[in-house]
Amino acid sequence: MPRFDLVVVGTGQGGSAAATRCREAGWRVAIVDELPYGGTCALRGCDPKRVLVGAAELVDWQRRMSGHGITGDAGIDWPALSRFEHSFTDPVPSQSEAAFEAAGIATYHGPARFVSDDRLRIADETLEAEHIVIASGARPAELGIPGEQHVRTSTDFLELEQLPRRIAFIGAGYISFEFAHVVQRAGASAVVLGRGAPLARFDQDLVARLVEHTKRIGIDVRIKTNVVGVTRTDGRYSVHVETVTGAGTTDADLVVHGAGRVPNTRGLDLEVGNVAVDERGGVRVNEYLQSVSNPRVYAVGDAVLLPGKLPLTPVAAHEGIVVATNLRRGNTVKPDYRGTPSVVFTVPPLASVGLTEAAARSQGLRVRVATEETGGWYANRRVREPAGMFKTIVDEATDRVVGAHVFGPQAEEVINVFALAVRHEIAASALRRMIYAYPTGASNIPYML
Repeated sequence: MPRFDLVVVGTGQGGSAAATRCREAGWRVAIVDELPYGGTCALRGCDPKRVLVGAAELVDWQRRMSGHGITGDAGIDWPALSRFEHSFTDPVPSQSEAAFEAAGIATYHGPARFVSDDRLRIADETLEAEHIVIASGARPAELGIPGEQHVRTSTDFLELEQLPRRIAFIGAGYISFEFAHVVQRAGASAVVLGRGAPLARFDQDLVARLVEHTKRIGIDVRIKTNVVGVTRTDGRYSVHVETVTGAGTTDADLVVHGAGRVPNTRGLDLEVGNVAVDERGGVRVNEYLQSVSNPRVYAVGDAVLLPGKLPLTPVAAHEGIVVATNLRRGNTVKPDYRGTPSVVFTVPPLASVGLTEAAARSQGLRVRVATEETGGWYANRRVREPAGMFKTIVDEATDRVVGAHVFGPQAEEVINVFALAVRHEIAASALRRMIYAYPTGASNIPYML
């Protein structure tokens, strides 16, 4: 039976960080994945999605500037764009595995499951481990509706070689809004069917502005719409919904799951390994990301649900480094989620860091809030983008920025400056006194404070 100091389940950023750092320390390390090596971000998430969004941004910019110095017409050739997207994703599995092997990490393929508290079974082989890191990522949450088998995942969407004419997205989160904006710029129609508040983690004033803009460009956004079933007839789909005004049906050529994800731990037989989980399947851990029931087990990334944590790739990588440190040196480091920025890559994007206004007030903070539409600002006008808004939240007692929310061109970059301020408790007055490169998105920050 092969014996290792560490076995890691999952080859995304979190698992890779833990595996490589422990191997660098001289540990005997193995890594296993039931999916192609590389993880969600590189293969089925951030990276391929951003390629599609980039094309949508270009098309939208050209259309906005038409008649204002730009001629011609831009469009998306979906098969060609799909091939370009695959030029990023196709090499990842082999490159990732080769990198592990070059580092001296043993690689395994297939589903892993616990057969005891220190052993994992992969196919017909059992691995014994002094320590185990669960970095198995997330999977789409079960919808629990008739016809769920007809609903495709975000991974399926990214694999489309041809774009259907009508696409319905179930849920009003990141996936639905981002893909709907791509679909619309590619010439198809999109409908977003959301049961609750859209993009619930974001400041709802800016979300309302994004929803308004999304509707204005021709995307059908329906809130308080509960999907209760999907039927298929002659290769086309009917999405059955219930709303406050009654039942209804939406027809589509493709139905995509955008209604949230849950930890992908169901097939690991965690109970056999004495690994306790919460009600959503996330590994229950202490403040050092160590299992509360099996001390040889740690967990990172989307396999763990914790207060204040966002399900983002950089967070998983941060946790992987934390766990590697704790494995090698004992439990001495805790994850630090302060100032984690997040972005919805619509066109234009919506970005957020720190507290929303509602959260700040619910905590009893006395805050100074600045908010304004920015459609008339230079950064918007030079690209003829009418959609834009910001909100900043500053603690009156300390003058520290505790939250920032930006919707508009370059929001995905501007938010990083605010993230630095939130994480390192930089005063708003210091940000105002900064000398910024001009004209840039960041040069607007003093006016946002």
